[in-house]
Amino acid sequence: ISFQLPITSQVTLKIYDVLGREIAQIMNERKSAGTYQVEFNASSLNSGVYYYTITAGSYTETKKMMLVK
Repeated sequence: ISFQLPITSQVTLKIYDVLGREIAQIMNERKSAGTYQVEFNASSLNSGVYYYTITAGSYTETKKMMLVK
C-alpha cells in the first residue's frame, strides 16, 4: 500500500472486511512529508475483497483491494 504525505501528519492505516469489521491496524504513527510504502502480510486471511482506510490529519480515503491466494 503506497501513499504520499504533503506535510507531517498522524497516519492511521486500517484493513476492513466486506462486513465493515476491522481486521488489522497496520499503522498508527506520526510521519514526515514524503512517499511511503507499507507491506501488509495477509497470510492469515482468506481470499476475497477487503478495504483499507488511510487517515492523515483531516484527510481520509478508503480503497478496495482483492486478495487472491
